[in-house]
Amino acid sequence: MYGGQILLSYIKVWVILLLLSATFLNSKLAAKNTAQDKKRKLAAENPGLISIDCGADADYLEGGVTGISYKSDKDFISTGKNTVVAPVYYTGDKMLNSLRTFPEVKRNCYTLKPIQGKNQNYYVRAFFYYGNYDSKNQTQIMFDLYIGVNRWATVLILQERYGWTYYEIIHYSVTDTIDVCLVNTGFGVPFINGLDLRFMNDSLYRSMNGSLIPRMQADLGGNPTDRFMRYPDDVYARIWRLDFNLDDSVSNISTEANIDIQGSDNPCRLPVEVLRTAVQPRNGLNSLSCSYTIGYGDNPTPEFLVFFHFAEIEQSAPGERREFNITLNDLEYGPFTLEYLKPLTIRSNLSRAQEVRFSIDAPLRSDLLPILNAFEIFELRSLPYSPTNQADVDAIMAIKEAYKIKRVDWQGDPCLPFTTWTGLQCNDDNPPRIISLNLSSSQLSGNIVVSLLNLTAIKSLDLSNNELIGTVPEAFAQLPNLTILDLSENKLTGAVPHSLKEKSNSGKLQLSLDGNLDLCKMDTCEKKQRSFPVLVIASIISVSVLLLLSIITIFWRLKRGRLNVSLSSSVGLSRKELSLKSKNLPFTYVEIVSITNNFQTIIGEGGFGKVYLGNLKDGCQVAVKLLSQSSRQGYKEFLAEVQLLMIVHHRNLVSLVGYCNEHENMALVYEYMANGNLKEHLLENSTNMLSWRERLQIAVDSAHGLTLVLSLEYLHNGCRPPIVHRDLKSSNILLTENLQAKIADFGLSKAFANEGDSHVITDAAGTPGYIDPEFQETGNLNKKSDVYSFGILLCELITGQPPIIRGPKGNTHILQWVSPLIERGDIQSIIDPRLQGVFNTNCAWKVLEIALSCVPPTSIQRPDMSDILGELKECLAMEMSSEMSMPDSVEMSLVLDTDIAPNLR
Repeated sequence: MYGGQILLSYIKVWVILLLLSATFLNSKLAAKNTAQDKKRKLAAENPGLISIDCGADADYLEGGVTGISYKSDKDFISTGKNTVVAPVYYTGDKMLNSLRTFPEVKRNCYTLKPIQGKNQNYYVRAFFYYGNYDSKNQTQIMFDLYIGVNRWATVLILQERYGWTYYEIIHYSVTDTIDVCLVNTGFGVPFINGLDLRFMNDSLYRSMNGSLIPRMQADLGGNPTDRFMRYPDDVYARIWRLDFNLDDSVSNISTEANIDIQGSDNPCRLPVEVLRTAVQPRNGLNSLSCSYTIGYGDNPTPEFLVFFHFAEIEQSAPGERREFNITLNDLEYGPFTLEYLKPLTIRSNLSRAQEVRFSIDAPLRSDLLPILNAFEIFELRSLPYSPTNQADVDAIMAIKEAYKIKRVDWQGDPCLPFTTWTGLQCNDDNPPRIISLNLSSSQLSGNIVVSLLNLTAIKSLDLSNNELIGTVPEAFAQLPNLTILDLSENKLTGAVPHSLKEKSNSGKLQLSLDGNLDLCKMDTCEKKQRSFPVLVIASIISVSVLLLLSIITIFWRLKRGRLNVSLSSSVGLSRKELSLKSKNLPFTYVEIVSITNNFQTIIGEGGFGKVYLGNLKDGCQVAVKLLSQSSRQGYKEFLAEVQLLMIVHHRNLVSLVGYCNEHENMALVYEYMANGNLKEHLLENSTNMLSWRERLQIAVDSAHGLTLVLSLEYLHNGCRPPIVHRDLKSSNILLTENLQAKIADFGLSKAFANEGDSHVITDAAGTPGYIDPEFQETGNLNKKSDVYSFGILLCELITGQPPIIRGPKGNTHILQWVSPLIERGDIQSIIDPRLQGVFNTNCAWKVLEIALSCVPPTSIQRPDMSDILGELKECLAMEMSSEMSMPDSVEMSLVLDTDIAPNLR
């Protein structure tokens, strides 16, 4: 009996132990799964992250503290060999233990394609760890690192430094893809262990003159035994040094209190751990000081961008405050005060310095000692070269894909930093163009791809000794610079186009066609093709088309009113605008006289002629633009504007009500815009001062008029052939009674004959100050010319200044006026002073950044209007959010991009 009880007790204890063990294991497993889920969630919340383990065989999730999801590099590069470091040099970081080496090709490029695309800011970092992977114990390895077509750095690996190193850059990309290239300079085989890209579209980390090279990112007051802090603590994956010590005259302070790092007061998005620690002077001192010398680099006097990061982490007694000034080399800023647990960032540019020296000083009236939580130093790196003309890049990439060309050196930019693509030559333009392509004996097959015809600057094209079939494209004769065309030894058929033979016979083209046995080179081929059946079929088709067009025309006239209503409704027009759109009827000159009350009231005057106020019979007010006898615009321009405005309807384009076309009496009747034009509101003596939000709304409205809106496309993106306004300016932005902006004056618009993006225009176009400099230099007008004008228009809205600022010492362009203020970070002096500081600082910087992205000297560097519209909408949303959060107060951001100009003492 007792034995059975003892056995039962043992069984109970055993069951309890099993249950406890299972519970313990489940808790451990749950904790592990929670950690993994957290890492996966973190990766999912940061879609701008690309982390590549160079040399890894497969993708994996790093199981350490970072939780980074690494990708194998097989989809990013096609050259090189995978290997691993020597086992004795293995580290706890899996990414560093594998690497890819490049012993064969001179230039090897990783092609990164972030989802955010071009005209964005990115943080790029490359890791290097030799680890004696080749068992040669090399004393020194040196090679160049390029980002795009510009040299980023020279990578130097020394024998005594078997530890890992990295190179960083904050890069503004003007292309959808970013190439990171390793170039062999003859001092050892290039290699790489890891490559990171982080989306970082924050205007505070944006230089208008190039890219930023991080030189120091110091977290002060922390535990020096931990050397680095990085992702996931830092969402931008910055690597913070924790062991940086100013000197022995400082003491560390810290807090465990919560600091809000999500708000607009922390646009640099510093980790909370960085802001929770700081240094301050020891007792008896009122100053913190530091001197930092750049120990390497090829620029003896670089320019720097310095960030000082503060957060008050000590709760002071009532009435006490911490006040301080900053001295950076010879510049002084301040005074500044801190609020408890509120981040503060101060940014400043430092020109042509050999070192960075700064001190944080407390004036006598300050109750507390100065502090400093962290600082960052960036070197401004000029990137002088533009990538190859984008149209040429698109064409050559399409050719590479169509013919499956596997040449190992066909990677990265085709022309720069030096022409490394075999068989390809470029000119020295900036951006460069492809002028010669030799694909002879390249095992090409199939038809001659149309992409070859998109290399519009090409002079020599050799496609000989391949397996090409089909006919010879007649469009080869339209390439303006082509002087050599070799199509010999292929399998081409049909007849040689007459235009090619004519160009060859005149000596303008060296044409080689030998070896194409089924290719007919005689004129008789063309005559045979014009046989009777073909002519009959062509005639039947022509008659059918004419009949169809006639039927469509009759139907359109019958249904005209309904069509206009449908178009208007699709773009969200008001009932009044809908009524105006439904007219579009011709007026007699007698009716024009009656509408304007015998031309009684003049409301404007432009290149077309005077504009008069008019009233229709139904009471609607209109503006009547009458063609003057001395007008510099003629009958063709008048008809062009009528035809254009009859088909273009949009709520942000001024509507055409009707027109008059009676011999010399020509007029256009528009809807009336009660608030005149934007230029009048921006004049210094204007009584109708526009608020910051109203200016943003006008910018969005104007961008809407030039880009894709709802389901219809107009102007740049919708009309085929494409239309360019050519005279976009503030006086052509008209305002309704509710300050809705509409674009006017298409009198200078031209419909291009071809469907390409550009065309040579010989006559003058535009207004001084707004004219695209590339168009002025080359006569090449394209839709990016309007983008430039829109950028100047944005500068007007931001500053309140005209495009050409007249002064006692002469005229100054608005971009020349604003540039030095941008370099100083003086946003308060940039924004129209009539706003009296009532604007969101971060929003203002963002709008200024958008404006400046529109005005590079070359069109290829400018964004599309659709991208500009999207960013302006974000700015408007930011401003509206700011107004909702602070309805009764002025927005005063604590982020000072040296908003207060330095006081030189």
